[in-house]
Amino acid sequence: MRYIKFFVAACLLFSVAVHAADVKVMSYNIRNRKGMDRMINYQRVADVINAQQPDVLMLQEVDSATMRSSGVVVVDTLASLCNMYGTFSAAINFDGGKYGIGMLSREKPLGVTRYALPGREEERTLLVVEFKDYVMASTHLSLTEEDRDASMPILLEAASRFNKPFFIAGDFNAEPTEASITQFVKHFGIFGDAAVKTFPADNPNIKIDYIAIYGNEAAERVQSLDYNVINEPMASDHRPIITTVRIK
Repeated sequence: MRYIKFFVAACLLFSVAVHAADVKVMSYNIRNRKGMDRMINYQRVADVINAQQPDVLMLQEVDSATMRSSGVVVVDTLASLCNMYGTFSAAINFDGGKYGIGMLSREKPLGVTRYALPGREEERTLLVVEFKDYVMASTHLSLTEEDRDASMPILLEAASRFNKPFFIAGDFNAEPTEASITQFVKHFGIFGDAAVKTFPADNPNIKIDYIAIYGNEAAERVQSLDYNVINEPMASDHRPIITTVRIK
């Protein structure tokens, strides 16, 4: 599998172009704020996020004004607690409101596009947000391999619209050796180590959460300075993942 190599030598701090920018990209399936102890806790999730100080955070399993969330728009609440902009994309109608994915960002979005993705157990969505120097996409793919495969042309169409580095992250519901991921890496470079697991949070034994970049040309403009699966065993059933990238 094609994984982005890390460049961590200190000399990089002095050799990059004047306009290079470092961006922290994080992804977290928050299970709608329900931890492994089954407690619902907004502040605990916000504390995990704030400890990492990401520039952009892709969120999965997020309620918006449902009865389950007592009418709270979860993305907006987390955005307030983390002092970030919040963007939501609904996948399905649920419990009097909506359920889907989201994104938090330090920078105000320039544009937002939402795509419907297939999912026979439940419909899925792709949230694409454009910023000045890059584009970020959040998603939570289907449990069914055929639906994940059918999502690929939509992901590629969304990514090909931009002349900026296009990052995508989320819960892909597939391990690195599964067919949908081997197809995915023909077009996207995945950050990190396939051996580092992300689920379940208390004792991870599979990797289903990813951060990736579209296309070889864009990847040449981006260096990954680090990648981590955050040791957070309680706030959700997934562990968050984060990478710092340098965009030339």
